[in-house]
Amino acid sequence: MKDKATFQNKVKVLNKLFDSGCDTEKKLQQLDMEAILKIPNITIPDMGVIMELQKNTKSGKLFSYLGGGSDEATKMRGKENEATGE
Repeated sequence: MKDKATFQNKVKVLNKLFDSGCDTEKKLQQLDMEAILKIPNITIPDMGVIMELQKNTKSGKLFSYLGGGSDEATKMRGKENEATGE
């Protein structure tokens, strides 16, 4: 089973990103491995969190990712489709 980062881990990584000057979605998306490795005190698990942050920011699901939830709109559409037989 895949380890999920805790909220505290996510906040810790966000603080490292902010301290290194990565303070916008655009800057987050532009981070490549070389730039990530230059962040002080970065760990391998932190890199995984950064990649998840990039993925979820790009897909517009950052709030759900940070809160540990899922996309409610997607769930509701699925239920509506089941009810209508679509």
